[in-house]
Amino acid sequence: MLFTLKDLSKWFPKNQGSINKEIGIKEITTDSRKETKNSLFIPIVGENFDGHQFVEQAVKNGAVALFWNKDQKLPSTLPKDLPVFLVEDTLHSLQKLAVFYRNQINPIVIGITGSNGKTTTKDLVTAVVKSNYITHSTKGNFNNHIGLPLTILSMNRDTEVLILEMGMSNFGEIDLLSKIARPNFAIITNIGESHIEFLGSREGIANAKMEIINGLEKDGTIIIDGDEELLESLHQKSKVIKCGFKESNDFIIEDAKVTLKDTIFTLSDGATYHIPLLGKHHAKNACFAIALADCLEIDIKERRRALQSVQHTSMRFELLKGKNEVSIINDAYNASPTSMKAAIEVVKEMDGFMDKVLILGDVLELGQLSESLHETIAEVIEAPISVLFTFGSMSKVISNKVKEDKGNKIKTAHFDSKEKLLEALQPFLNNQSLVLFKASRGLKFETFVNELVN
Repeated sequence: MLFTLKDLSKWFPKNQGSINKEIGIKEITTDSRKETKNSLFIPIVGENFDGHQFVEQAVKNGAVALFWNKDQKLPSTLPKDLPVFLVEDTLHSLQKLAVFYRNQINPIVIGITGSNGKTTTKDLVTAVVKSNYITHSTKGNFNNHIGLPLTILSMNRDTEVLILEMGMSNFGEIDLLSKIARPNFAIITNIGESHIEFLGSREGIANAKMEIINGLEKDGTIIIDGDEELLESLHQKSKVIKCGFKESNDFIIEDAKVTLKDTIFTLSDGATYHIPLLGKHHAKNACFAIALADCLEIDIKERRRALQSVQHTSMRFELLKGKNEVSIINDAYNASPTSMKAAIEVVKEMDGFMDKVLILGDVLELGQLSESLHETIAEVIEAPISVLFTFGSMSKVISNKVKEDKGNKIKTAHFDSKEKLLEALQPFLNNQSLVLFKASRGLKFETFVNELVN
């Protein structure tokens, strides 16, 4: 049980129906199609839908109480004694309810944002923290103005640490999420180019990410990428922990190497860690989790064990075996120029392959800077990369730039047809090849991977 109807009637006093004090709310839902048990249904109004239209279905599927926009007419088919909480705006009331519940449970709250790596960092932080605390964290992409409140409202009452991923596409969004969550710890993973179309520049992106400190508790701690110059304005704040490769950081990654199975790195305190993720950038993501573990007094043995067994979200740099024992890296979940370059650098570091093949697609939402940012990706495409295939519209810029700068040193081709690309890939489907698939989510690159793995 999350809370009772009595709790709800205190928080939202304008109500009607039978407020049975014995009924407990077990879950919150905004999806009328979902079968629930003793749920509170909150109808959300969007540009192309209105959840109020589906209230009968929600009640049929287990809702025992409703939030209801007071300007909407209640259907006459609803039971007269159904508890209905009348509100000005159902979305705002969902967010208010999350604040009430967060305050009632009062866990340690960790907020995580950044252009790249926030989901991986969330997975790493969750693995380390749950070794010592009852932990609840963001699932899937529930990281926006609707998903974050629902994540808060799905934690059990015995939760000790709440880990919240915070996503955004424009100014003011992280500010809202931070003020709902009121984190005790705020982690900023990095500043890339995601959503630069809306935010104008990397400086704009940095300012939007730094909104996470707006809701930070008074004695809260900020953990940041200390190598990122655009976050230097935070260095002078009283409780800031800097992580990275530079000597000026508090947690310094002194040595990092990538194997076929994991990344191994040593910190400035002499401790060595193994994580089942590929790439030196993941050493930094793990460093954020280690810095947090230090604050929460989780000992080094527990940190090591937790990081070594971390479960990470699929389609994020998964190493798979495909046809004819070809090694495939499925990094099709999403992309930015920064994350694409980082993935290519990892492929270059991995030993034991005759051919290293890149299959790259468009990076979306780059606005007027799209062409120039795609061109920057070509800068890191060099030996030991042997093949570059691009697919999409803007990704052609990458292959053209590589042809222009590297000539025939790298086999390069652009494709408009998935079938022709897969046909061109056939000679490289063997146990001597490593193939990377990476593009923005909209290109659905997992369809390529499925063709080669299944």
